[in-house]
Amino acid sequence: MPDDDEPPTGQQEPAAEHDEAGLDLARTIARSLAGAARRQPRRKPGTDRRPRPPRSSGAHPDDRDPQLLDSTIGRLIADQGWATDVRVHGVFAHWERMVGREVAAHCTPEAFSDGRLTVRTDSTAWATQMRLLAATVVRRLNEELGDGTVTVIDVRGPAGPTWKHGPRSVRGGRGPRDTYG
Repeated sequence: MPDDDEPPTGQQEPAAEHDEAGLDLARTIARSLAGAARRQPRRKPGTDRRPRPPRSSGAHPDDRDPQLLDSTIGRLIADQGWATDVRVHGVFAHWERMVGREVAAHCTPEAFSDGRLTVRTDSTAWATQMRLLAATVVRRLNEELGDGTVTVIDVRGPAGPTWKHGPRSVRGGRGPRDTYG
């Protein structure tokens, strides 16, 4: 008698069990996805179903509330490290109070960089006077701004006239200067 595992001679082997691991499985998955897509309603483009934070802050203030300009500017100045420059340029606005009316009428602060304050005068006499007053002005500015903020005052006299007018000029200067007499 033949074994149970072997088919009898002359007979065909029975069909093997169907294996869904192949092409039939892929078709089944595709059909199920197509059916699920038909059941879901279509959303408008750009809509999102993710949870969003509330737009209002609620009963207590937080960073999303409108902020006062003073606190916002103060935070910006602190974050950027501009505190010293802002204080020094604030002194520019109060220059007359710092040095007196007569000195302020003839001397104007122009720039501040690395502890050096540049002051422009309207005459050479006032430039000399400002050089004599420089130590007193530095002390007074440091009392107002903090010790060591201003270290040197660079005094500049009046700027000479420029002879360059227009887009074209001679490189060598004004020429022989024979037109003055």
